[in-house]
Amino acid sequence: MAMTLRVVVPPHTLIAHWLTMLRNESTPASLYSTGLEELGRWLTYEALRDWLPYRQEKVTTNLCSTEGQVIESSVPILAIPFLPGGLELWQGARKVLPNAHLCLKGVPNFIEENAGIVLLLDQIDTGGRLVEALSVLKKKNVDTRRIRVVTALASSPGLVRTGEENPELNIFTACIDPELTENGEIKPGIGNPSLRINTRT
Repeated sequence: MAMTLRVVVPPHTLIAHWLTMLRNESTPASLYSTGLEELGRWLTYEALRDWLPYRQEKVTTNLCSTEGQVIESSVPILAIPFLPGGLELWQGARKVLPNAHLCLKGVPNFIEENAGIVLLLDQIDTGGRLVEALSVLKKKNVDTRRIRVVTALASSPGLVRTGEENPELNIFTACIDPELTENGEIKPGIGNPSLRINTRT
């Protein structure tokens, strides 16, 4: 069976709501930043659904003993945001990523063999930045299946380019927009996050 890119668009009203806030050109910078943060939270929650390592542990309540699940802290998780928009996504993601190590300077020089990687970027337009980061991870022998990509928005052309070079990658996004403009902007899109989160109105 051929390896294929897996793109998940969760059918959640909260995700759709915050995407709409990002799409609206009149949304003020503070609310735009909040929208990225909220999408970071909910999309990361979905990304962790069947991926976060855990172990069974016996606990004692005031009445008896029972078994529960706890996060396996011996498996490191690295969160790598693409600045600046990815950092806004991280503000939400950190609330559901226990014990994650934030890598603000990009892909670290050393990555443990069992580490999980979460890449956070505001959008996948042409796919260039994502493909470049994934190439760096490959050179460090990071298996694609150990990576989760969280992005507010993705374009079909960007996903095609990403998938051609990175089969078995898992991407979680609020929506897939069909096309790019001649300037490489996603249409209909969410504007330029680098500009919109730094605009004061």
